[in-house]
Amino acid sequence: MIKPGTDEEHWFDDAAGRLIRPYTVSNGRTEPTTPMELLSMVIATGRHPHGQLGPDHAQVLGLCGSVTTVAEVAARLRLPAVVTKILLSDLVDWGAVDARSPDPMANASNPAVLETILNALQRRL
Repeated sequence: MIKPGTDEEHWFDDAAGRLIRPYTVSNGRTEPTTPMELLSMVIATGRHPHGQLGPDHAQVLGLCGSVTTVAEVAARLRLPAVVTKILLSDLVDWGAVDARSPDPMANASNPAVLETILNALQRRL
């Protein structure tokens, strides 16, 4: 739920969803420049890119304050995973976010891994 009085309130409608369409958020791009998986871990580096961040990039950067997965960032943004990967890859390219491949033991089809991700998402929301 979007908190009233925040900038997000103007870009999200509970009935319609996000008012800015995903292709607009990604500037029409369909592929991230940095390959990432849903279970890739991302974290802010503390370095800020030159110039002003757009609202979507700033929101993504804010979600990367501690180690999190691409899937969790996408869920919190309510954006398709590929659009989230594009935003994250921009931040990686700019040096503001670091991305690591998932642990090889973290098999995405493993029910224990999926349950851990679901529990983490439910705690965040």
